[in-house]
Amino acid sequence: MPSVHLIIKGKVQGVYYRASARDVALGLSVTGWIKNTMQGHVEAFVTGPQDALQQFTDWCRQGPAGAAVTDIVIESMPEIAFPDFAIRRG
Repeated sequence: MPSVHLIIKGKVQGVYYRASARDVALGLSVTGWIKNTMQGHVEAFVTGPQDALQQFTDWCRQGPAGAAVTDIVIESMPEIAFPDFAIRRG
């Protein structure tokens, strides 16, 4: 399965972005992780079927209510298997 590394920029911290993204990921059955960065962005690494990754990425472009995404950097990565989708700290 393909994997993607995402950097989501804009007003994405303090708006429940990570928790909402986890809910979306669980609904799409993708695995990986998401975390806040020191630069004020959100970073994610996600693995799953191509159509599910596309749906997750499309959601990330908008995020939850209260978010204001200004840019998203998407990088295709070699597959890494994860047991679930986790919110990481730091």
